[in-house]
Amino acid sequence: MMNLIFKALADPTRREILRLLRGREMTASELSEHIKISQPTLSHHFAVLKKVELVRFRREGPFIRYAFNPAPLQDAMAWLTGILSQPADTFQNNKQPAEDPQ
Repeated sequence: MMNLIFKALADPTRREILRLLRGREMTASELSEHIKISQPTLSHHFAVLKKVELVRFRREGPFIRYAFNPAPLQDAMAWLTGILSQPADTFQNNKQPAEDPQ
């Protein structure tokens, strides 16, 4: 799942969607006022974000309201913090040997 979270975050449009949703719930049409992309493209981004549970959604009448779910991002941050807290020599010991320049 961690790989999928990082893949979802790799796209700048998805990061912007999360930034916009951070403050409040929004519908797709409210988001499209801020992000100038087609509805099918926006739906694709939502599908990726929903797959890794970075967004939640709920129906409200004919509308779907989306909200940011920070839990998967917190898990990714904990993983990164764990990696960064390793001693520096750990990284050097894991380096591949240089190829012989013959």
